[in-house]
Amino acid sequence: MEEKIEKHTIAVLVDNEPGVLARVIGLFSGRGYNIESLTVAEVDNTGHTSRITLVTSGTRMIVEQIKAQLDRLVPVHKVRDLTDDGPRVERELALVKVAGTGDKRIEALRLADIYKANVVDATLSSFIFELTGTTDHVEEFIALMSQLGMVETSRTGVLAMSKGPAGF
Repeated sequence: MEEKIEKHTIAVLVDNEPGVLARVIGLFSGRGYNIESLTVAEVDNTGHTSRITLVTSGTRMIVEQIKAQLDRLVPVHKVRDLTDDGPRVERELALVKVAGTGDKRIEALRLADIYKANVVDATLSSFIFELTGTTDHVEEFIALMSQLGMVETSRTGVLAMSKGPAGF
């Protein structure tokens, strides 16, 4: 019987120092695990710590292995599987450039309004939209814009946080 492949969002609190991200990524690449989304930023300037939020997929056993191996890395302070922790908020930011004139331009603006995307740049022949939402929301918008003349996209990757009063 095959185990089910699950997508997990994992948050890792690490020292903010050179080479830490390379060690985390090396853990994944060295074992053939895939990172579907990765964001990193300093979260405590005085404590010099950064938060890595990553999305990966695997069987329950593989995800548990990933978490255990991350927890053993020296610069890692804490590992949390936000998927297992319960309710969470996940968001992603995307910039989407769409070129077009006439009806396609009007339709792109109409869809952007429906998806609550902001126009952050406009020329006579193109727009750059800024969109924040769940990964599914962003992917739906990109799929629609690809039919209207999408030229380019840039995405931040998933940011996530558990709901409720408890911190990292």
